[in-house]
Amino acid sequence: MRARYPERIVCLTEETTETLYLLGEERRIVGISGYTVRPPQARREKPKVSAFLSAKTDKILQLKPDLVIGFSDLQADIARELAKAGLNVMLFNQRSVEEILSTILVLSAVVGANDKGLQLVKQLEAGVAQIRADGEKFSRKPKVYFEEWDEPMISAIRWVSELVGIAGGEDVFSELSLSHAASGRVIADPQAVVEKRPDVILGSWCGKKFRPERVAARPGWHAVPAVRDGELHEIKSSEILQPGPAALTDGVRRIHAILAGWARRRSPWACGG
Repeated sequence: MRARYPERIVCLTEETTETLYLLGEERRIVGISGYTVRPPQARREKPKVSAFLSAKTDKILQLKPDLVIGFSDLQADIARELAKAGLNVMLFNQRSVEEILSTILVLSAVVGANDKGLQLVKQLEAGVAQIRADGEKFSRKPKVYFEEWDEPMISAIRWVSELVGIAGGEDVFSELSLSHAASGRVIADPQAVVEKRPDVILGSWCGKKFRPERVAARPGWHAVPAVRDGELHEIKSSEILQPGPAALTDGVRRIHAILAGWARRRSPWACGG
């Protein structure tokens, strides 16, 4: 009997599914997260076997996977249950841009697609480098407040904070982004945002639509430059809150486009400037 790479993989989160499709290894996927929207064909082609904090263990077992791949300590209980059932489980915990790229390399090696993984990483690195170069052209870095959730208010996770910087902005709560747990990124006092005076507010409420009018109506927030100037923008969670290719492509490009628009409107050469 010869050794072989995993042939039947269950992906508990979207970024693993997207990466395998980009590597041309989608044939190996036998189950995906119900939250998967990238790539669109995955949702049509693959059985949905999990949410983020729960999974259909019986359904996963019926698929007879030789590997299950998850993300973060929040899926540790799912991983433990599947491991106890006799499955091979791999749990990534990437939180930074560098770790996202490294995870892609590891995943490509797991499926025997090392060369394609290196090529994908080089493409992603080149794209990020171009955004960084464009962001450095801003005459002033806009101060940015990124809100991942509203009740309680949660600020940007590390890779999002880093991408704000790459896109040409300055995350006003960058120090909180280093917390692995969301509890470490909670803004307990809304007045703290007012005091930071962000020029731009980016919202990506995971699982529900961002409501800028609700943000603008918070007590005392009329004094925030972003609210005063109408600089409240939504970024789809599927583009920015998945620690994979989406964030390093569509996500960072969307952030940069918003910040570039802010910079143009405040240029002394702009109409009415």
